[in-house]
Amino acid sequence: MPTPLPPCRLPAPRRAFLADLGFGFTGLALGAMLARDGVGAEAAWAPPDGRPHAAPRAKSVIWLFMNGGVSHLESFDHKPEVTRHAGKTIAETPYADVQNPARLALERAPVPDANGLQRNVLFPLQVGFRRHGQSGMEISDWFPHTARHADRMALVRSMWTTDSNHGAQTQFHTGRHMLDPAQPTLGAWVHYGLGSLDDNLPQFVSIGFREYWNRRDGIYLGPAHDAVPLRIDPANPLDFGRPERPFDARAQAVGYDLVARLGRATEVEYPDDPATRARIASYELAHRMQRSVPEVVDFSAETEETRRLYGLDLPHCRDFGMQLLAARRLVERGVRFVQIQHGGGGAGAWDAHGGLKANHSSLALAVDQPIGGLLEDLARRGLLDETIVLFASEFGRTPGTQGSDGRDHHPFAFSVWMAGGGIKGGTVHGATDELGFHAVEDRHYVTDIHATILKQLGLDSRKLEIPGRRRLAIDHGTPIDAILA
Repeated sequence: MPTPLPPCRLPAPRRAFLADLGFGFTGLALGAMLARDGVGAEAAWAPPDGRPHAAPRAKSVIWLFMNGGVSHLESFDHKPEVTRHAGKTIAETPYADVQNPARLALERAPVPDANGLQRNVLFPLQVGFRRHGQSGMEISDWFPHTARHADRMALVRSMWTTDSNHGAQTQFHTGRHMLDPAQPTLGAWVHYGLGSLDDNLPQFVSIGFREYWNRRDGIYLGPAHDAVPLRIDPANPLDFGRPERPFDARAQAVGYDLVARLGRATEVEYPDDPATRARIASYELAHRMQRSVPEVVDFSAETEETRRLYGLDLPHCRDFGMQLLAARRLVERGVRFVQIQHGGGGAGAWDAHGGLKANHSSLALAVDQPIGGLLEDLARRGLLDETIVLFASEFGRTPGTQGSDGRDHHPFAFSVWMAGGGIKGGTVHGATDELGFHAVEDRHYVTDIHATILKQLGLDSRKLEIPGRRRLAIDHGTPIDAILA
């Protein structure tokens, strides 16, 4: 009697067959076939291995972004001449040349309507300034808690950008105008280049509302490098971070194991799909985060003194204080990049076309004590040496008035500051003209901030480029070495 044939099996999917084949010696033949067909022509390029390119001075970044356009004139760039000549047009002052269109064109920024500028009268400063610290850094009276840390801060007063509307938020985060081809944000590049310090927490976290033009991060790096949005709510810090009903731990473990096995099978079936890989990684991370993230945003173990330091006992700054305390707890546990958006929604809360004094004074009251508390807390825990804190906004505001008591968007000059992570404290770098209209000394496009942060993290942005995605030189920026210790 003939030997019975083995049971018939369905043929393995082609992708699974090729994946299995690649693990054996015959994978050499497969590699040759793919190379012949032009696949793998970029073999000389290898994705980052999670190691820095140079010795880092910092491990983490806390990115504080004020949406809407903070007035540099009422915050960190004191220009008493604006008040002295208040009520005059710029053309009527000794500084008429600051609005020279030929000079503005050097910035590759949109040149304002000259007639409009002629009619735009100077608006007096709405707040006083004082000198702080041994450095004597001038900071407005709306930021007294931040000012206590003047000798820890490096202030850059000569920033510029090219978008005169709030798409400049995208430009500050990516280096590109929002109408250009989309680029990854700085946080995504850091995540892509350095990977994880803690497998139980996301390495790139976003806190606060982000408008649609500033909501994406990974772009062509892939969705695995998007920020994980976080709420400061221990009961529900993440979207879909907990079951809708009580779930037995044993049943949950069975479900997790099933999802993991299905994920591995899907990876074999679709090995070249970055969305699939990102989804599988996110499922695995989400499972681990169900325990780790609620603990991060639970402040019950913090001392009452620490809670007061961040202003958690004060209604006007409690919400932002909670966000910054969470940021400290995240970097303390190894999170690399915490991106906090203040005043998000619409154009942004800091967009003071009218009522600037009431607008900025109340918003500064909401953020100032938490920022001062964050810097103090990081320093006393030994974390400031390895954590870069950035304070920024998409652009500044005009020296001239808009309406009766506001200022318009101003991309030609604005201020940012950084502290910690090898930043040289007590430093004032760059300058604007006498009216704060134009950055005139040591001018810096927004990607110079990116390059500075990447350098302190030990990363070279040119070594992070991927084939077919060459970036312009201005996309990379140049480190601001003058503010580095």
